[in-house]
Amino acid sequence: MKSLIFDAGPVISLTMNNLLWILEPLKKKFGGKFYITEAVRKELIDRPLETKKFKFEAIQVEKLIENGILEIADNSVIREKTPMLLNTANEIFKAYKNNIQIVHFAEMSVIAAAVSLNADAIAIDEKTTRYLIENPKIVAEILKKTLHTPIAINESNLKEFNTMAENIKIIRSIELVAIAYEQGILNSFITKIPDARKSLLESVLWGVKLSGCAVSKEEIEQILRQEIK
Repeated sequence: MKSLIFDAGPVISLTMNNLLWILEPLKKKFGGKFYITEAVRKELIDRPLETKKFKFEAIQVEKLIENGILEIADNSVIREKTPMLLNTANEIFKAYKNNIQIVHFAEMSVIAAAVSLNADAIAIDEKTTRYLIENPKIVAEILKKTLHTPIAINESNLKEFNTMAENIKIIRSIELVAIAYEQGILNSFITKIPDARKSLLESVLWGVKLSGCAVSKEEIEQILRQEIK
């Protein structure tokens, strides 16, 4: 069975832009399972339910779970691999002789679930985890510029992490909304304003960027060029 594992970021980006509903038609098009881990569920539901500001967002996500759009991935492999991934990743880079914590438990649970379920991809908006999987040297450069100091790399830990996270494909909320546009899922929002289709796509792309998706202005412009012909 095909599967896609969601980190909290893309779900939050969609929720903040009134786009959480697109997950149901996207799941039908995908023809597989949409999962979140127990750790991600706590970030999306348990903690926000204790607040006034984000309680409604949490209720919307809970409704998707109750309706079976999102399912919880939780097994012994995920529970065992998550702390291993967390410890390994957070001991890869060092500055001032101290390890730099670059990832969080929930993000690593997503990778553990992807490994456990042999998922087709993970959906994650946070750039550090994405770069750690796709191009870890970029993480070192970012840390060097941010901390203004040389960054030491534990090559053994980096190799171990890369082996555990090998072949994991990543998509972001920016790709999710672009696919929704391609599939006509957003057509009900096409208006009579000039350049309505471009305005619609541009609005959702910038919406998820400004809600936390790590995507550059140049990437958004490239998507617009590809989609608006």
